[in-house]
Amino acid sequence: MKLYIKQKVFTLKDRFTVWDADGNERYYVEGELFTWGKKLHVYDTANREVALIQQKVFSFLPRYFVYVNGIEIAEIVKEFTFFKPRYTIHGLNWSVEGDFFAHEYTVSENGRPVVQISKEWMTWGDSYELNIADDAKETEALAVVITIDCVMAQAASAAAATN
Repeated sequence: MKLYIKQKVFTLKDRFTVWDADGNERYYVEGELFTWGKKLHVYDTANREVALIQQKVFSFLPRYFVYVNGIEIAEIVKEFTFFKPRYTIHGLNWSVEGDFFAHEYTVSENGRPVVQISKEWMTWGDSYELNIADDAKETEALAVVITIDCVMAQAASAAAATN
């Protein structure tokens, strides 16, 4: 199954829509504006929250918790590295490999792809294609990809602020 994420460029809080290959809305993601740490809510088209992504505030390295249907399913931690970002996903037994700066990476379980992510270039705002191998893992895969994108966006924002 393929899903597409297109993030809006000018917005005070995170807000974007996720479409399927036929152009139908599948999910929308909305962040909270005034919170300690980042919180992103993922809603289905019936306006039910299917996932919550919440940043742990007081942590040396970026650390996020992923909840699906109110149950914590994963903790995603950006590891301390000098040259290439690396992420650990606790709770799902998933690993992440690829080129994060180019937004071309794969999330795998026991060596088998769960979701492959690729960035669509030459678009207004960030646009991504998610190729999810197992429909049963759609919500979890979407939440993990959104979390990794959130960590990368915060790192880019922090780097831009220091320049």
